Amino acid sequence: MSTNNQRKPEWLKIKLSLNDNYNDISKIISKNNLNTVCSEARCPNIYECWNNRTATIMILGDTCTRACGFCSVKTGKPNQVDLLEPVRVAEAAKKMDLRHIVITSVDRDDLRDDYGATIWAQTIRRLHSVVPNCSVEVLTPDFRAYEPALQKVFDARPSIFSHNIECVRRISRQVRKQSRWSRSRKVLELSVKNSLLTKTGLMVGLGETNNEVIESMKEMADIGVEIFNIGQYLQPTTKHLEVDRYVHPDEFKMFKSIGLDLGFKVVESGPLVRSSYHADKQAKLYNNQPNVAS
Repeated sequence: MSTNNQRKPEWLKIKLSLNDNYNDISKIISKNNLNTVCSEARCPNIYECWNNRTATIMILGDTCTRACGFCSVKTGKPNQVDLLEPVRVAEAAKKMDLRHIVITSVDRDDLRDDYGATIWAQTIRRLHSVVPNCSVEVLTPDFRAYEPALQKVFDARPSIFSHNIECVRRISRQVRKQSRWSRSRKVLELSVKNSLLTKTGLMVGLGETNNEVIESMKEMADIGVEIFNIGQYLQPTTKHLEVDRYVHPDEFKMFKSIGLDLGFKVVESGPLVRSSYHADKQAKLYNNQPNVAS
């Protein structure tokens, strides 16, 4: 059942709060000609994150080669790769005095050699060098599960490696037609095998059942994923998939309780939870992880 014509419930209202941190980060991002998924994907937590000096930078351009039914990032033919982007990202992070940075990107299926993994690895290493006190989290595309590409990212040793399964397996093909649930699972398995603190998440309200959500969580816990996020899908425009249901906060609390029982170190579960929600706090777990970059 579509809730497209229904009013959003009270628990989905966003509190706007702007302070000097938010304004400072906004200006530096604009001045350095950087893209943020906070803006491009219309994240409801942009105010909270920027106020806390946490930002999600989107590399490899602002145009994706895929057209997922839930995502507001534009689709089309991307521009050429900016080879100086790793330098600009690191310098901006330094100017912003970030405590934690999340790097994400559009899918670059046009870059057939490694799907953009070289720029990913260079960006991570540059951040480690220029802002050593800033933890680095990556939220990657699937690189078509091409292992040499993924290994480049793993070898750069991000604080947290994140890749989202996005939804439950049954509806995956209708939600993201150019991706595969099994491919995402493989990416996460390889991250765990490389001893990285691994994170994933999904949206609810796309036609799944609660049992399917729990089964997805169990499958991720079984392969060694340690951080799991669950949030409400919100339709960004009328051209995107409609919301099937608004999940009550009590159900999100249930998912969190079950997830912790399954063995996740952290479960962020709530209507406005997104991939980078409380990412700075989750990064503190990294201090206990082996094989970190110096």
